[in-house]
Amino acid sequence: MTGASYLLAQVFPVAFAQLPVHMDTPAARAMLLAIALQESRCTYRRQIRGPARGFWQFEQGGGVKGVLKHPETAAFAMATMQAFQYLDTSVDTAYTAIEHHDPLACVFARLLLWTVPAALPTRQNPDESWRHYLEAWRPGKPHRQTWDGFYAEAWLLVTSL
Repeated sequence: MTGASYLLAQVFPVAFAQLPVHMDTPAARAMLLAIALQESRCTYRRQIRGPARGFWQFEQGGGVKGVLKHPETAAFAMATMQAFQYLDTSVDTAYTAIEHHDPLACVFARLLLWTVPAALPTRQNPDESWRHYLEAWRPGKPHRQTWDGFYAEAWLLVTSL
């Protein structure tokens, strides 16, 4: 099973079960899959020579803290941590947990996407999806040349289920 197939079959169902139904859409799944492919190739849970963790490569003071402190996502993030038996819902605990708890990392990734006010992009709009990714993830060294391929692959996998 490839990393992308693992996320689709094993991680997404568990993660989306923790969130409101309206957060589970094909566009959300495609963006999450494309970002995981872009950030870690769905392979690396710990950034090579860097601080980021999980397939979505969250940094402690960036995405983890942002999701736990944002007024639209904090309650969902803390409730999910508690549902997965993390009674300490601190930034430190979440950062440590998302390296190996893929459904929790996925929930955090979906919540980070939720903080972007624009609607999730359609399949036909890789340029808008790139802008959406940049706004949410703020990558230090963005690689535009790989994005369109990963975005197309993600949509293909999501719609072939």
